[in-house]
Amino acid sequence: MEKIDLGPAWRHYCCRPQVRQRLLEYLGGRTLEDATCFYVTSGAPTMTEGFHPLPVTELWNLLTCHQEAARSLWDRQSLLVHLDVEHVHFERPWASYLDSDHCHDIQKPLVAAIHQILGTHGINPLHLLTGRGHHFVWRIRRGCEVFDRLARLGRPPPSLTQLYTEPQRPVDQPVDPELGKAFAGLGRVMEFLGHRLLRAAAADTPVPLQLTAVEAGPVAGEREIVSIDISEYGDPLHTRMIRLPFSAYLKAHRMRPAISPEDRSALPLMVTIPLGSIDETQGLRLMRDLQGAAELARSVQVAIPDASRGMFSLLADYETSALARFHHEYDNFEASSSSPPAALPPCAQRLLDYPNDLLLKPAGIQHLVRVLLALGWHPRQIAELIDSKYRQDHGWVQDLHFHETSCRAEFYTRLFAGLFATGRDDLVDFNCRSAQEKRYCETDPCGQSLDPFRDSLMARRKHGRLASWPVNGLFLQHQHL
Repeated sequence: MEKIDLGPAWRHYCCRPQVRQRLLEYLGGRTLEDATCFYVTSGAPTMTEGFHPLPVTELWNLLTCHQEAARSLWDRQSLLVHLDVEHVHFERPWASYLDSDHCHDIQKPLVAAIHQILGTHGINPLHLLTGRGHHFVWRIRRGCEVFDRLARLGRPPPSLTQLYTEPQRPVDQPVDPELGKAFAGLGRVMEFLGHRLLRAAAADTPVPLQLTAVEAGPVAGEREIVSIDISEYGDPLHTRMIRLPFSAYLKAHRMRPAISPEDRSALPLMVTIPLGSIDETQGLRLMRDLQGAAELARSVQVAIPDASRGMFSLLADYETSALARFHHEYDNFEASSSSPPAALPPCAQRLLDYPNDLLLKPAGIQHLVRVLLALGWHPRQIAELIDSKYRQDHGWVQDLHFHETSCRAEFYTRLFAGLFATGRDDLVDFNCRSAQEKRYCETDPCGQSLDPFRDSLMARRKHGRLASWPVNGLFLQHQHL
């Protein structure tokens, strides 16, 4: 990944003993050699740099070479739980960094809801402030009762189970199969948590609040959302990483070529700051102040807290939920090959014709899921169709576009179908105008309105006809009741 020269002040900062002590705490050890994470890395893959996990002992070199730093979500002793909240601006991705007050103000209702809901279950996460949002991190002890129940709940696809048996970089070890199952089960509970957060905070959030980075139409001329980003649960455990507290946050700097010279000069150097002992206002100030951040590192701890007992309570709520019933129906569908989708509107057909990059975008997958649900397809069949597109040669870049195709296809299909089936999605943006605003419609007018598809889908939910006859046909009450 491109190295960004942060100057001598950064080299001095990341060599401070208290900063390194906090980093070791987050890695789960007293030294780099006994850390519980499996690897460190400079961040997510890019078009020019793939997935490059490094031995944990490389961390100090990584930091002093002016790189961002993250640790593996994959851990030797625990199942780590990570909830990522961020501001996403689709026209100007760097807007979050230039107007931090706006970026964080619009997230306050959601952040309050996260603390309230997690607190109800006795979960007190480590709360980190990042350049465009918040990270909440806690852990579950391997081998405890809630870990075992999550492992029984998880159903990773066979292709992912096979991948877990292979030695993984850089440690040349496979992923323990029970840990892989528990991570899959955790993903379902995090979907449930996302549903509760939408219900608690969406009405008070001044821009659309979405599960994952689903594109939305403009609000006051701006296409922006607050994202409850649980997308990591759609990837293999060993491929995901989480940012280190007190490390550099350089996403904005990596966008420099696309930013105007005036805005480029205003980009701040930021570090990720733990909250708890300080409030958000103080955190926003300290994340731009290396000396202040180093002083904070003297007085805080960032060891990832054990919330096994609290997760038992959250899991119990999930198990009695409408989402759990939907997941049970999803799992128990007898997969069978479906005839190709018929009579798709042009906006949906385009997604299948140009899956790279349209089926990489959550909003694209959501649109296709809605159209095919309206035609009577079962979510499992939709996931298989999307997976088939991922497996074809459409110019995919390995370990950038996805690490494992079935896992990605199942996660997003189940996510969007579950939102609709449980009543969390009432299709308010499933119409031609919204498709145009999201730029998924290239033909205006195309002669095929989305209104009948929306009517069919709402009627199917009302009359209990999801994933049923007529397949590849609209279910309209005046025709079928």
